[in-house]
Amino acid sequence: MILECRDICKSYFEGKMEFPILHHISFSMEEGEYVAVMGPSGSGKSTLMNLIGCLDRPTSGEMILDGTNVADCSDNELADLRLSKIGFVFQTFELLSYQTALQNVELPLTYAGVSRSERRKRAAEALEKVGLADRMDHRPSQLSGGQKQRVAIARALINHPKLLLADEPTGALDSASGEQVMKIFRELNEGGTTILMITHDAHIAQNARRMVMIRDGVLTPAGEEADE
Repeated sequence: MILECRDICKSYFEGKMEFPILHHISFSMEEGEYVAVMGPSGSGKSTLMNLIGCLDRPTSGEMILDGTNVADCSDNELADLRLSKIGFVFQTFELLSYQTALQNVELPLTYAGVSRSERRKRAAEALEKVGLADRMDHRPSQLSGGQKQRVAIARALINHPKLLLADEPTGALDSASGEQVMKIFRELNEGGTTILMITHDAHIAQNARRMVMIRDGVLTPAGEEADE
């Protein structure tokens, strides 16, 4: 089991007021799965992604990532988990504008203390894998949206993460570029990469091998309605 959420609840507080966001989420993923979490705006998708991405902790319940209970981790331990276990792909790419594609992909290896020569070698291989061997020295402003997202995917894969976490990965792309990105995800999953994709788009969600729905902070298998 690569991921297990056990009765997760998440609330935010303002003074004495509690604002519940996620309600008793139980969900798991095996290594090698490709799962889409689908839901409308305001459904709790982003909150759930932040928890699974070790950017936040649950208010109650347990989240086990590759054998580690996230709720028990210090801030430094959470940072280590994010670096070593999770690859992030965001809707807005989150590339550094003043760095080349190669330098952007190298970045997680820099934080991991990998030597410069090894960083460059592995980053070049990752960019070649996503079809951007001829764009390594280009900065983000010189790349199309689809190319930026492929750089982001290469960066997410550079540390060989246990889980690739993609948040609306086609949300800022045209249809053709979105299909390119989905093709890369399918090929990665066929090669053994575990993928969890957050999306509001049913067409995009259908690329996954399994879908779950989130609405009003309640998670259900696709096709089932949450209890009223």
